[in-house]
Amino acid sequence: MQTTLLPIEALILAIPETAGSALYGMVDVLSATGTLWRELVGEEPGHRLIMPRIISVSREPFSCGNGIPVRPELVLGEIPPPEILILPELWLAPTDDMHNRYEDLKDWLRRCYRGGSTIYTACSGSILLAATGLLDGREATSHWGYQDLFRARFPAVRFNPAPNLVVADPAGRIITAGGTTSWHDLALHIISRHCSPGEALRIAKVYLLKWHGEGQLPFAGLVRRQPHADSVVRRVEDWLAKHFGEPHAVAAAVSVCGIPERSLKRRFKIATGSTLIEYVQNLRIEEAKRLLENASTAAEEIAALVGYDNPAFFRRLFKRCTGLTPGAYRRMFRPILDNGENSIAARPVDG
Repeated sequence: MQTTLLPIEALILAIPETAGSALYGMVDVLSATGTLWRELVGEEPGHRLIMPRIISVSREPFSCGNGIPVRPELVLGEIPPPEILILPELWLAPTDDMHNRYEDLKDWLRRCYRGGSTIYTACSGSILLAATGLLDGREATSHWGYQDLFRARFPAVRFNPAPNLVVADPAGRIITAGGTTSWHDLALHIISRHCSPGEALRIAKVYLLKWHGEGQLPFAGLVRRQPHADSVVRRVEDWLAKHFGEPHAVAAAVSVCGIPERSLKRRFKIATGSTLIEYVQNLRIEEAKRLLENASTAAEEIAALVGYDNPAFFRRLFKRCTGLTPGAYRRMFRPILDNGENSIAARPVDG
């Protein structure tokens, strides 16, 4: 007898300051997990993986930003702390720190975190979270327009306007997202962690969503096949795609192409925009990212698998390329599993 798993409940907070586009966009995208892709491609029907529900300080209907109507399904305190709690974008002035407002809501957010909830904020939703004190001593992001507000009103928060997603705590239970449409990235991140990376990719295809990679090193693909007409360089690229982890890969690539090393390096730079050594390094780091996302292999072992005998050098290179240490990258992108041994909170932290 086949058992259908219940969907994960995701509570999305709505208050009058909430941006309706982020609120209902998140509801729509999360509601499609597990079903919409299958319907579009003609596969067997699936079941919903995430059940989003709108929660507020009262069950009374109200209008949020730009007069968009909201009908809450739940009220604070009606259910235990949820697995997923989302604070979408708020319409706030650049000087609005939300002090002396929503004190009961702030208390409830603190209780949810203590009770085990993973809290996600999009854009200015992090201001409400900062007002609870949960971001004190931690790194966080929001829209760049609020960096002065954070500096002046929340000096204990290490505000970073550059990344699009920031993991605030070692357990990965507070995630803040950047500017206005960062809720797209946040939705895909939530689906990837709580369902699977494959489901996040399917949802991205259905909704034509993409990671916003501008200045967001953790999400940027390091290896891009540039269109060019140099057949020798293309042959080297094809060979490196299979052999990048081998010792002395650059020297071996030179041998494969059959032209002088200086000529190859010059032509490679012209054709791809990257030096040969940078290209090999990027291939290795991309493979390391894949291993960190999908395996429990220690960072030292991953370094050796992708071609680096010196783990310290590998860690420095990885952080330079991605903006994160291998351990931080794993915490951000590794899916959350049901097995307690494999949960993010239970994983060892490797630099």
